[in-house]
Amino acid sequence: MSTCTALSSELTEPLSATAATASTWLLLEQPGPWGAQALTGSHLDPELGAALEEAAEGTGVRIALIRRPGRHADTDTAARHEVLVAHTSPADPWVRRAHLDSPADLLPLDFAALGAGDHGSFGTPHVGGPIALVCTNGRRDRCCALLGRPLAAELAAAGHSEVWEVTHLGGHRFSPTVLVLPHGYAYGRLTAESAKEVLAATAAGHTVPAHSRGRSYWPRPSQAAEQAVRELTGESAADALTMRQERDGERWSVEVRHADGRRWRAVVAESPSEPPRPESCGKAPGTPSRMDVLELRAL
Repeated sequence: MSTCTALSSELTEPLSATAATASTWLLLEQPGPWGAQALTGSHLDPELGAALEEAAEGTGVRIALIRRPGRHADTDTAARHEVLVAHTSPADPWVRRAHLDSPADLLPLDFAALGAGDHGSFGTPHVGGPIALVCTNGRRDRCCALLGRPLAAELAAAGHSEVWEVTHLGGHRFSPTVLVLPHGYAYGRLTAESAKEVLAATAAGHTVPAHSRGRSYWPRPSQAAEQAVRELTGESAADALTMRQERDGERWSVEVRHADGRRWRAVVAESPSEPPRPESCGKAPGTPSRMDVLELRAL
């Protein structure tokens, strides 16, 4: 039986505009096994995990668990937890980090402020190169484990970037999927070579549109518009483009503005992907939505 990733690839399902949307990522180190719903199905206190989910709801903050690549025996329950918080706006992307004795120390955070880009002096600024988050949660989808874990291990062994395994980035059928900070671009169907290309580009302040699923800061219609402009112009600077979208009946009108003053207008429509395919291994075939740019013109 074909995996969800094989079917998605065979059907040439586009990567564009499939990134999970989040203005800010809160990433909590939690070693050990992860369940399908990791915040309430891991060695993290499930009541705390549920409280964190509730605190983040509607704020633009997306919470995920992370762990270092390798074996995951959770034997040291007294270990401190590393926390990464990343805001992915092109106007001011940043990553902050801290070590906590207890994940419960996250509950007093102002999640609405974090979602808006105000870190409130949490932790200290991340110093160094890109951070790669590779989805590896086999309990959520086996493709993430089969394809993601070897990629995470190889990237970590290469030593060019900081690498973490992460519980969920969405889009199992595009595995191996990777989110790269500080810019917050998601990538899919990566190989070790293309992942290293992505990380090198990120270190130089660029993105790689050929493998991009979109910038998580933008809603999906804006992700589609951004990708269309990058393909048109060849622009790869990560923070060069900003988006402003409006609903226009059953479609979206997205204005894309370049830092040099150029502007474009994109008309984006949502439609079901045909023919049906499973969005995750073991699920019944469905028709996940896709975003298509119907028109793109310079302003």
